[in-house]
Amino acid sequence: MAFSHYYWSSRIFFFFFFLIFPCAYPLNFNLSSIGTANYNSFSTQQDARITDQGIQLTRARYSFGRATYAEPLHLWDNASGSLADFTTHFSFIVHASNASFFADGFAFFMAPVGSRIPVGAEGSGLALANPAENSSANHFFAVEFDSYRNEWDVVLPHVGIDINSMGSVSIANWDNSFAQRVVNDAWVSYRSSSKLLTVVFTSFSNGSTQRGSLNHTIDLRDYLPKMVSFGFSSGTREYFEENNIRSWEFNSTSPVHEEYSSVGRKRRANIGFIVGLSVGILVLIFGFALVGCLWWKKRKHWDEEEEELVRDMEDEFERGRGPKKFSYRDLARATSNFAVAQKLGEGGFGGVYKGYLQASDSHVAIKKVSQESRQGIKEYASEVRIISRLRHRNLVQLIGWCHERGKLMLVYELMPNGSLDSHLLKGKSLLTWAMRYNIVRGLASALLYLHEEWEQCVVHRDIKPSNVMLDSNFNAKLGDFGLARLVDHEKGSQTTVLAGTMAYMAPECFVTHQASKESDVYSFGILALEIACGRKPIDHEADESQTRIINWVWAVRNGKDPRSG
Repeated sequence: MAFSHYYWSSRIFFFFFFLIFPCAYPLNFNLSSIGTANYNSFSTQQDARITDQGIQLTRARYSFGRATYAEPLHLWDNASGSLADFTTHFSFIVHASNASFFADGFAFFMAPVGSRIPVGAEGSGLALANPAENSSANHFFAVEFDSYRNEWDVVLPHVGIDINSMGSVSIANWDNSFAQRVVNDAWVSYRSSSKLLTVVFTSFSNGSTQRGSLNHTIDLRDYLPKMVSFGFSSGTREYFEENNIRSWEFNSTSPVHEEYSSVGRKRRANIGFIVGLSVGILVLIFGFALVGCLWWKKRKHWDEEEEELVRDMEDEFERGRGPKKFSYRDLARATSNFAVAQKLGEGGFGGVYKGYLQASDSHVAIKKVSQESRQGIKEYASEVRIISRLRHRNLVQLIGWCHERGKLMLVYELMPNGSLDSHLLKGKSLLTWAMRYNIVRGLASALLYLHEEWEQCVVHRDIKPSNVMLDSNFNAKLGDFGLARLVDHEKGSQTTVLAGTMAYMAPECFVTHQASKESDVYSFGILALEIACGRKPIDHEADESQTRIINWVWAVRNGKDPRSG
C-alpha cells in the first residue's frame, strides 16, 4: 500500500510539473545507424516499423506509415514570439522493385503534437493530407521526395517544400535511379533570423552522385503551433516502392529568450510551489537525488575517459621529437590571460589565440579546446596522434602542448598572413598569379607527403581554404588535422562517419561513406579551381547550370581570376 501511494504520488507530481513547466530546451540527437535498438526513440503509426535496416515507412500496396521522434520539438515561444533554429541530416533509400510502375515517395515533416494520418488518405498525400480535403484541414510543413507525378505536380520526380497541402511552394528536379538500392542524403535547415528554409539533397543517376538544392522563406509560426511532432511519412496505392530511413541527425536551439522566460518562470513558480507541496516534497528530493547520482556517474565516466585520453596523448608526445610541454601559466602570460584582443578566431571545438613566448622570442598560435565539447576533445586527440609525428615544410608545425587545470591546448607556429580564405574571398589582400601557383604547389607537396611519403597514409578529410595557412612569404601550410585518419598505404581508404565540408567533398563519399586518398585529391582539385578562379565552389546566386564551380569552369573554359594579374 505504501509503495502504491508513493508510485501514484510521484506520477501525479511529474505530470503537473511538466504541465506547468513546459520543455524549453534545445533538442539534439544523432542516430548514425537506425536499428531495433532505437525502437524507443520513435513513435510509429499504421505500417511504419523500426527494423535492423532502418525505418521502413510502408509495406506494399495501399500502405501508409509515419515515424516521429519520441520527444516533441519546442518550435517557438509564446511570450517572446521567438523561433527556434534547426538543422537535420538524414540518409535514405528509395528503391523500386518494378522500375516501370512505382510511387509515391516520402516526406520529412512537422505537424501539431498528436497529429494522425488523415482518414481517406491516398498515396499522393504521403500520409500527410487527404487531397480531397481543403488545405485548411491540414496543418503541417514538409519536404517531400516525390517519385510520382500527380496532377498538381510540375515536374517528375522532384523535391518540394509543402505547406498544409501537397502542392509544393518550391520545387527542384530529383533525377534519381530508383531501380538501384542507393543511399542518398538530405540536409534541411531553418534560420529564424531570416525565416529561410534551405534543403540540400543528393541523387544517383548515370553512375554518379548529383547534388541539388532549394529554399523558401517562411514564418513557421503562421502555420504550426508552439510544440510540434516531427519525423517521416509515406503512403502508397496500387503502385509502391521501398522507403527506408537509414540514419538521422537533428539539432535545434531553444526559442526561449532569457528576458521573457524569467517573467514566466516567476509566475509559474508560485503555481508549482502549491502543486509540489500537495504531492509531497519527498518526491522532489528523490528526483534530485536520482538525477545527481546519474550525473555523478556520467561525470566520473567522462573524467576517466579524459584521463585515459590525455595519457595516450602524452605518450604520443613523448615519442615525438619536437613538441614541448608548456605550463598553463606560460601560455596565459603569452596571451594576456587569453584576452579577447588576442583571439584570432573560433574553431570547431574552441578558440584560437595569438601569443608571444618570451623564452623563445617567438609569436605562436594557441588552440584552446572547450571542455564542454566532447567531440572537440576527441578531435584534439586525433590531431595530436597524427601531427605530433609529421614534419614537412608545407604543414603547420606543432611547437608544443599543455594539459593542466583541466585545460587542453596545442601551440603552433604563427602564420602572419592568416588563412587562405581571408585573402581569396574576403579581400584581405590581392594574390597574384605567381602567389596562387606557389600556394597550389605547396599544397600538392603536402598531400604527396601525407599520402605516400610518410610511414603511414594520412587522409586529411577537410581540405578547404580556411584550413590552409600562409606564412610571411605567402607559402601555404596545411593545418587542422582534427578530422584526419590514418590508413594503410595498401588499403588507402577507411569507412567512417560522413565528415568534412560538403562543397569540397567527393560525390562518392555520400554513397560509400569512405574517406580515401582519392577523396582528398578531389577536395584539392576543387580548392585549386577556387584559387585559380577566385570563385566559391558553390555559388547559389549563379545560374542553375553553373552553380558548381566544376560546371562553371567547363562552361567558360577560361576561369582565371582577372584580378590575379
